[in-house]
Amino acid sequence: MLENLSREELKNQFKTNKTLRLVTMIIGSAAILALGYFIYLQFIWYPTNEESKDKYWPGLNLAVADSTDAALTALKPVKEKYDGYIGGEIAQFVYARQLMNKGEYKKAIEDLEGVDVEDTYVALMAIGLKADCLSEMEKYTEAANLYLEVANTIDNDFTTPFYLKKAALCAEEVKDFKMAAKSYKRIKDMYPQFANSNSIDKFYARAKSQI
Repeated sequence: MLENLSREELKNQFKTNKTLRLVTMIIGSAAILALGYFIYLQFIWYPTNEESKDKYWPGLNLAVADSTDAALTALKPVKEKYDGYIGGEIAQFVYARQLMNKGEYKKAIEDLEGVDVEDTYVALMAIGLKADCLSEMEKYTEAANLYLEVANTIDNDFTTPFYLKKAALCAEEVKDFKMAAKSYKRIKDMYPQFANSNSIDKFYARAKSQI
């Protein structure tokens, strides 16, 4: 056992035993990498991540005020400088939404595909916005599938029926009335408050009559 070896014997073992040298090098390299990663997180990533959270607000405020071009100008450097950080990803999400306002749907989709956030709702909203772009481009089948993906990921009384309705409307555009009726019926059966306030009975009857 190594713990029973003297210092000189251990040195000799290290010189003559290739396996021991290899294992020692691997363990040493792993330790150095772990230490380096820890230092990176503590002294670089975390401070920059916190800093990024304050940088997208000016652009977001401009977006809320419907100053689309000004918002794009303010958000672009933030999303580029803080790419991979929370503030940068949110800036990219808002930036894509402003591109949608200008009708630049392909560019918006490219930015939305690059949004990587841990917040599930923001991530799903990005997918929903991508579906909106596809719908505007009359790619209704692709849009419907994405709307269903969002609806099926998180179940609540607002976003689920909201995206189910959008999926159904897109399905109707490509005459997939069976899918549309199924989505409307799901809203009727599971989300009655949304159904009542959005006249889903009428939409369901229309789709069902076309099957």
